[in-house]
Amino acid sequence: DQVNSMMKYDRKKTEFLVNLSHELRTPLNVILGAIQLMEFDLDLANNCIKEPECLKVMKHNCFRLVRLINNLIDMTKIDLNYFHINKRNCDIVNLVEKITLSVVDYAKSKNITVTFDTNTEEKIIACDPEQIERIVLNLLSNAIKFTQQGGNIFVRTCDCGDKIRIIVKDNGIGIPKDKQKSIFNKFEQVDKSLTREHEGSGIGLSIVKALVEKHNGSIKLNSELGKGSEFIVELPCEVLDESKYKSGSSSNDKISDIDEYNDRIYLELADIN
Repeated sequence: DQVNSMMKYDRKKTEFLVNLSHELRTPLNVILGAIQLMEFDLDLANNCIKEPECLKVMKHNCFRLVRLINNLIDMTKIDLNYFHINKRNCDIVNLVEKITLSVVDYAKSKNITVTFDTNTEEKIIACDPEQIERIVLNLLSNAIKFTQQGGNIFVRTCDCGDKIRIIVKDNGIGIPKDKQKSIFNKFEQVDKSLTREHEGSGIGLSIVKALVEKHNGSIKLNSELGKGSEFIVELPCEVLDESKYKSGSSSNDKISDIDEYNDRIYLELADIN
């Protein structure tokens, strides 16, 4: 009876988080839409692209809230086993390279160099491109966040036959040994102090791990304090019979106003100051 009561309580708690996230999302969509309209009106009036600093700050923090809410929704869906990925055959090498190149200028503004390398020019596997994008952007976001100015980030795809490896390596601050086993746990943060230098909810890496596992893959961490971190994602090289599946958009519940590619990149990088 006690076990059943605990399970019911956990389910109610999870459902409450889903409902709360949806309730938060509605006014946030309105605020973000209003900001975008103000930007559009300013562009027409001034015939220029530059936006006032106050609008920039408002927009940035809206994206941070959007990211948190989306992560909360997805985390609760994963816990309830409601989260599904939409696999299709795609070139994983090209996909990872495109995602990596999309953050090069952003990293450069922080005086950080991002480099992509591969041991194969093409590898077709069955995956959900939107979720692969999210995995890689999250790992890149962490790498940028915890790498000092003048640092380097290396992204590599490695064809290992029946598996493909996606490696994101940096020479940043690294992760202490006692934190490495729990880094993929929900709400886990290396620095939990209120005066911590970097923002974050501690949800991102747990979702990355869940998304990798949804692809029947695995993720591991190699890190040394003061020398940097290396995240290694391994995915099986399976290919779908295209005559037996329907291609379509990912079924995940995301805010529709920010479904453009550049906005998705900005969204995943929103926790970086």
